[in-house]
Amino acid sequence: MPKQPRILAGETAAITGAARGIGRATAEALLAQGMKVAIGDVDIAAATSTATELGASTIALPLDVTDRDSFAAFLDATEQQLGPVDVLVNNAGIMQIGRFIDEDDLTARRMIDINLHGVIIGMKLALERMIPRDRGHIVNISSQAGKYGAPGGATYSATKHAVVGLTEAVRGELHLMGAHVDLSYVMPFAVKTELGAGLGDARGMHHLEPSDVAEAIVEALQFGTVEVWVPKSARRTNILASVLPRTLSEGVARAIKADRVLAGADLDSRRDYELRAARSEPGLEGPVEPRQITPFAAMAAAAPGPAGAPAPGAVPPPPPPPAPAPPPAAAAPAGAEPAVAPAQDAEGLSEANVD
Repeated sequence: MPKQPRILAGETAAITGAARGIGRATAEALLAQGMKVAIGDVDIAAATSTATELGASTIALPLDVTDRDSFAAFLDATEQQLGPVDVLVNNAGIMQIGRFIDEDDLTARRMIDINLHGVIIGMKLALERMIPRDRGHIVNISSQAGKYGAPGGATYSATKHAVVGLTEAVRGELHLMGAHVDLSYVMPFAVKTELGAGLGDARGMHHLEPSDVAEAIVEALQFGTVEVWVPKSARRTNILASVLPRTLSEGVARAIKADRVLAGADLDSRRDYELRAARSEPGLEGPVEPRQITPFAAMAAAAPGPAGAPAPGAVPPPPPPPAPAPPPAAAAPAGAEPAVAPAQDAEGLSEANVD
């Protein structure tokens, strides 16, 4: 007998990063099911505007997912205003792309803090509420990059792999505890949102609408689906890739240009998003402009030849001018401590404007 869908009407959902994109589409889809929805976002002005547009049964609350106190306050306010949280959708995330060797440490830390630590914090706080009630459902937004690993988004892929592993592990722990709390992770292909701006195409795959992902989340809540592929056909592709020899599966991926979805992104069209993503963690001070990302097409041309020789046809740079002789150092007073060079600012990072 087919499993009957769970009735969602009257339940309360809290969604992170829901002012725009997938989060907003999910809020709209859950409202259509009769749920009450709390929209959490670091951009409270945008969240308030979204809540106003979506209408009744929707509230907007400030949320920094990297801050435990902020996340706890978000869930507390949701429960005070809408009732016990039945569903948490960990949607907040950023994707700053480029070659791994060009990525600065601050960018990597920001993605790990938001995409992974934010999910960890949210799950812990939600489970504190759901386990005593022995009900609830947490949906974590991952990505197909969390299964395959996407060139051009190494750290992003790492955070999404971690979300998949985290969800599976915690689900196993809940089973051992006998807790009736459901967990799901959602893995969409490229989505037509600001985060997905300028991404490349893969043959046979179409960029998704945010509503496509939202509909998959609703279905996961109704039927308790754990592993959610969007589109569903991607699951068959994953099964096929897992049984093929590595050289063959990688050859197929290159043939359909799956390895160019992030690596071949149009950086100019991503400029506004990259700027906003660089300011997305209030507690992590960063530069006002994103780094200059070297396009992958230029990688081979810029690569050094054997033994560090310049690439063929490259014009070697002129030698640097000789450094001026330092002034004679004054003698230190007797018993004085030796001078210590100041630490590098911002972890020694330097970021140039994106043209």
